[in-house]
Amino acid sequence: MAKTEDEIKQGDLQGIPREKLMEMLRWMVLSRRFEEKTAEAYQTGKIGGFCHLYIGQEAVAVGAIAALREDDYVFTAYRDHAQALVRGVSADAVMAELYGRVGGASRGAGGSMHLFDRDVNFMGGHGIVGTHLTLAAGVGYAIKYRGGDQVVLCFFGDSVVNGGPFHEAFNMVAKWELPVVYVVENNSYGMGTDIDRVAAVDDLFTRACAYQGKKAEQVDGMNVLEVYDAVTRAADRARETGRPTFIEARTYRYLGHSMSDPAHGTYRSREEVQAERKNDAINHLAELMEEAGLLTEAEYKALDADVIEEVERSARFAEESPVPGREEIYSHVYADEFRGGADRRDAWR
Repeated sequence: MAKTEDEIKQGDLQGIPREKLMEMLRWMVLSRRFEEKTAEAYQTGKIGGFCHLYIGQEAVAVGAIAALREDDYVFTAYRDHAQALVRGVSADAVMAELYGRVGGASRGAGGSMHLFDRDVNFMGGHGIVGTHLTLAAGVGYAIKYRGGDQVVLCFFGDSVVNGGPFHEAFNMVAKWELPVVYVVENNSYGMGTDIDRVAAVDDLFTRACAYQGKKAEQVDGMNVLEVYDAVTRAADRARETGRPTFIEARTYRYLGHSMSDPAHGTYRSREEVQAERKNDAINHLAELMEEAGLLTEAEYKALDADVIEEVERSARFAEESPVPGREEIYSHVYADEFRGGADRRDAWR
């Protein structure tokens, strides 16, 4: 017997209400469609510079950020478009930033790798590998110092675990018991290097065992519900005890490391990528919802069409947004910009 509309709306999957599931599905589809449009704009010369796409890894950003409160904080590395969108930065602001226009999240000054929006506690977009882990620890310390119960969520790539900032940050958050949830997006490759070639320990989450008090676990990064559950538990733990958690999300990127990298690169086969695509996270959630009677094919098509229109609007917004003027070079350089900063800018001229 078919479910009524009210039964569908009130339904859930693994204890997650349909409304939340639809929200997560939409975020994943938006991230995928946005990145596809970004690739198109890059290939036609409308976007320049470094640009790293997130296609394939959507479940990690969506599952993790969906577990947060609005007053929590998010840090990430340079593959940051999806995290910004899911955290609440508008598609218009993200696309305009990629175009280097005034309408961008950082008025065109940051570009692809340095998205930032303080209004939604999205603290970047960081291009220097691994250094944002210690920045996240700093915000965690500020939360503890002020007696708050917010959580810091910090994403980073698998190559970071072999660097110094990883160990420095982990030692600090464990010793000081800071409310930070670190999520390594293990997509198997650091640029074009297979993680197995450079990591002595394949299960990266076990690295946290060296730091007393730091809980760690590994999850399927292609399953948004599993990521959501893990980060929800980690966030609850951080609020209740102030202690950090390390989560390794096993995921996969379908395209190259960046737009300057061939679609599959010379470091992996086309067959490998095609095999991984069979585990697509968006399809997985949609199929689970359909089987549970919480989503119809028509609803999915309507959602996809709505997302495509939103992305197309963002591209038009970026095209129409003005290029920053020369005066923008001096904006946000001095902390006392509104108390003599203008005179300093005149001096530099």
